[in-house]
Amino acid sequence: MSTVRLTMGQALVRYLCNQYTVIDGKKEPLFAGLFGIFGHGNVTCISEALEAVQDKLPTWRGQNEQSMALAAVAYAKAMRRRQIMIALSSIGPGALNMVTAAGCAHANRLPVLFLAGDIFANRRPDPVLQQVEHFGNPTISVNDAFKAVTRYWDRITHPEQIISSLPQAIATMLDPGDCGPAFIGLCQDTQEIAFDYPEAFFAPTVHTIPRPRPDRERVAKAIDLIKSAKRPLIISGGGVRYSGAETEVADFALKHGVPMAETIAGKGAVTHDHPAHVGPIGVIGSSSANEMAGAADVIIAIGTRLQDFTTGSWTVFAQDAQFVSINAARYDATKHRALAVVGDAKETVAELEAALGSWKADAAWTIRGKTAFKGWNDLLDAHQKPTNAAVPTYAQVVGVVNTWAAPNDTMVTAAGGLPGETAKGWKIKNPNTYDLEFGFSAMGYEIAGGWGHAMAKKGDGETIVMVGDGSYLMMNSDIYSTVLTGHKMIVVVCDNGGYAVINRLQNFKGTPSFNNLIKDSRVKEPFAVNFAKHAESMGAATRHCESLADLEAALKWAKTTDRTTVISIVTDAFSWVPGDADWDVGVPEVSDRPEVNKARAHHETIRKKQRIGV
Repeated sequence: MSTVRLTMGQALVRYLCNQYTVIDGKKEPLFAGLFGIFGHGNVTCISEALEAVQDKLPTWRGQNEQSMALAAVAYAKAMRRRQIMIALSSIGPGALNMVTAAGCAHANRLPVLFLAGDIFANRRPDPVLQQVEHFGNPTISVNDAFKAVTRYWDRITHPEQIISSLPQAIATMLDPGDCGPAFIGLCQDTQEIAFDYPEAFFAPTVHTIPRPRPDRERVAKAIDLIKSAKRPLIISGGGVRYSGAETEVADFALKHGVPMAETIAGKGAVTHDHPAHVGPIGVIGSSSANEMAGAADVIIAIGTRLQDFTTGSWTVFAQDAQFVSINAARYDATKHRALAVVGDAKETVAELEAALGSWKADAAWTIRGKTAFKGWNDLLDAHQKPTNAAVPTYAQVVGVVNTWAAPNDTMVTAAGGLPGETAKGWKIKNPNTYDLEFGFSAMGYEIAGGWGHAMAKKGDGETIVMVGDGSYLMMNSDIYSTVLTGHKMIVVVCDNGGYAVINRLQNFKGTPSFNNLIKDSRVKEPFAVNFAKHAESMGAATRHCESLADLEAALKWAKTTDRTTVISIVTDAFSWVPGDADWDVGVPEVSDRPEVNKARAHHETIRKKQRIGV
């Protein structure tokens, strides 16, 4: 056997450089690049290997391990899981800073390869800098924290181990049913050790993402159940987009007259005005989709894990409604006694289409969906219409930005009030131009995620980040990153004086405003941050807006700038587009507050509506 002598760090990097994927018929690197921050746990070995291949595997320097890893998460989402980024940290706090991003990737079923320095395998110099010690188990390091938030986890204590570990990590990240982040801990001393690696290990390998076909018997049962439906409804999830099944699902819905609702991750599979579309479903969804869900007798759930925001904590469906769940992941397909059809969305819908023939849902049901959706659009228009109010609402700001955005621009947002306002109010012009990270609701994803999207778009349209003041203050340093690297994005900061949407929930459940809005927190004197000046100090072009007219002018100007541009505007902390789905959150069973007791009584009515595991 022909071999080549390399250190473990060199071998790892060489292997990653020789992995390829196919995107739109073209061979591309599987790993598009690496976000890295160097410390003593990776700078002397891994960085030596990366420096030598920087033209083939570019290394991008982040400002914070969490934010750079969130950028990697967003990149994977933008590429619809067909290409992967690497997030590399040193040991100790650097590694732990990536755990939140790993949780985000895990919850959203997205592939990211996490690499982190680790303790010494030989333990000779223990305890080393940044090492935590467990008195009863010396094998534990901070990297064990990743076990809860990754699909694949390994620690390399001998250089030969990467020969079996790396292929398994890649297989996991590319498995549509088990997709998620992979973590590999790299012991400091193991990185430096040389080994005679088989040259075959480094042979260029082209990976394709499998499309598992569904079981024929399950498909037949699904056909029978769909044909028996009088009021069928499609719920299109993120798996539709990752499968590339947008056209197939939309055409299926249109041909058979089945109204089509979208989940948070699924939003953007079709344009807002697609004839089958009835809006987003669930807690931050539309009255139209929720009305159809409540009346549906058969729900065809495609590529969705049926998260509580989709199901209204299982209150939006009729108790006797039946589910056909099409999913590449057996775990997701099997939930709530659904008829589980385990398979790729694109292939499964094609098989259903071939077997259904000319069957169509009742025309009155299809018309009901269109009527409900028109009512929803009228409501949106009313909330987004500009007024003479001194402070604009989120809905109005979203409406202005959405109207201005070009069809190929991508909007990115995450936690706080903007998820509800954009899920409801952002009207998709082109498929796959919307990213709401709400599987993990990670504050700080917005700006970091914008970097990942801007990198993936390669200049094809603008990346528009909408972020609240709370998330901005939590994580904003990738404004600086994008100015440095030339990945332009347009950031709209909506300043409503703190954590306004969680203040709304606090009040709704009977507790007075406390520790959410800045003015209701323990401060000497509340004051606003000048976000435009702050972003300007990081090299961004900036403007602060006093009105919606200012915002329109600033957005037009932002198209002409040559770097990341930040626009700030004060927004109302108390005005929201209404929602009509319930959400199960804990409310005190006993309290001295009448408002809490009233909220508790109302919450008990919500729980009576829930489908319990079926």
